[in-house]
Amino acid sequence: MGRNARKRRSPLAVRAVAASAALAIGGGGLVWANFYASAHEENGAQNQTKAAAAQVATIDCPDVGQKLTKVPKKARKAVALELSKLDQQVTDAYKRLADTRQAQAGDASYVDNAILSPLKSKRTATIDRININIRNAGGQGGQADQLAGCTGVPAEQPEVVDGNGNGNQNNGGNQNNNGGNNNGGNQNNDGQDQNNDGQDQGNDGQDQGGDAGQDQGNGGQAGNGPVAADFQDITQVQPNGGPQGVNGNGLPANGDSGSTGSFTTVCGTNENENRNSDNVIVAPGVSNGAQHQHDYVGNQANNAFASDQDLANGNTTCQNQGDKSSYFWPVLRVQDGQNDIDANAPGGGQDGNVGTILQPAEAQLKFVGNKTSDVVAMPTALRIITGDAKSFVNGLNNANTNWSCTGFEDRQLTDKYPICPQGSDVVRTSFFQSCWDGQNIDSANHRTHVDFVEQDGSCSNGFQAIPQLQVRLVYKVAAPQINNGQVVNPFAVDAFPDQLHKPITDHNDFINFFDQNTMNQMVQCINSGQNCQ
Repeated sequence: MGRNARKRRSPLAVRAVAASAALAIGGGGLVWANFYASAHEENGAQNQTKAAAAQVATIDCPDVGQKLTKVPKKARKAVALELSKLDQQVTDAYKRLADTRQAQAGDASYVDNAILSPLKSKRTATIDRININIRNAGGQGGQADQLAGCTGVPAEQPEVVDGNGNGNQNNGGNQNNNGGNNNGGNQNNDGQDQNNDGQDQGNDGQDQGGDAGQDQGNGGQAGNGPVAADFQDITQVQPNGGPQGVNGNGLPANGDSGSTGSFTTVCGTNENENRNSDNVIVAPGVSNGAQHQHDYVGNQANNAFASDQDLANGNTTCQNQGDKSSYFWPVLRVQDGQNDIDANAPGGGQDGNVGTILQPAEAQLKFVGNKTSDVVAMPTALRIITGDAKSFVNGLNNANTNWSCTGFEDRQLTDKYPICPQGSDVVRTSFFQSCWDGQNIDSANHRTHVDFVEQDGSCSNGFQAIPQLQVRLVYKVAAPQINNGQVVNPFAVDAFPDQLHKPITDHNDFINFFDQNTMNQMVQCINSGQNCQ
């Protein structure tokens, strides 16, 4: 296995886990020590217990999809459908959580009994179906009881500070444990369109628990983030060397040695507003599989139902018509109180994604080499996902984010959105995995067939170096204002509603459909040290 499956953590991640562990008392789920420090007085303890119940901000479920590393190919479509149902179940439970704040405040067991327990029952049945599909295809299933239970994540999580003084929210704290191991959040596979009632976005996104969400610290136009603590003044960040990703994920693969060339493809900034809330990689055949909107550049045929043949025959926005690859990422919105075209639609307002969608001012797509070796051609239809749309509850293992501002790109943030000074624009950067197992165009969890380079730029475990895609997106957006601890007109990436629009959930997707001649040209340019377009 490559880095995706390793247990090695950065010092930041280790401190976050330590902070999380410090909150846990006993084995029966998280108990907030400060809530129970004065439990000698019965009435006071009861009041504190009620307060604790009302402090659950979101829901953390074990990441079933990431644990399914061996799914027979003939079972993968059926399994993907069931995984999307798991995501929809979490979304529905989160919406109930947001809509029932008053009931939670009056009943310390409400979250456990009315939200987490029914969720576990539904997840158990769905995981059982996943196991049946795997076994019927000749594979080996797992234990539903170990993955079905979910926990509540506290509204106020401890902040872990890195060497630059930048805070990192503890992604591991949880409360109201309902029989599940805290193995991280639900799969980056995306949910199914159930046409749920969702939140009413007709009044600036504040109905159906929006105000309650803000009362509980979730903030945002729809009551599910972001909050003031999710933002950092970039001028107060110390230079840290440019985009490095998270936890060793997303290192630049190229350098002054090895294959030093590059290949740039120009595919526009989604001027034609081609967007949907599908994800054909992780939820094929599922409408609204992502539960958030994606911008698409390059291939114009990408939706939940597109086959490889559909993509191969699709039109492209790329200037080089030999590039029919699909490049897509969650949209960035400014929560300005306005309703965009999807205000009442799945993936938009129905899933807590509100405000005005921003078109990138720049979208730079560049492929680079490897500092230790030549690169080989990517296979047609290779799929790569970088970053994790559920990093807020999953933790940092697959997170890969870089946030900065023009003129300050030697200073990068991973778990904060940047506040840029006047004349400076917001920058999102993603460096993709660039080591390939040499055999597969995808894997059961969409991770293990590719890997990130090691610190020295090499590929481990017999993987081969392929061109590394580097995506740099620039947005002209007014800096949000923070007044009395409240953020005004914040911007945020679209996200699953339970992820609270945290910046750590940013991610990026790629499906290779370069024709063979253009791919060969790319490899030749990179290996010979040329910069081609």
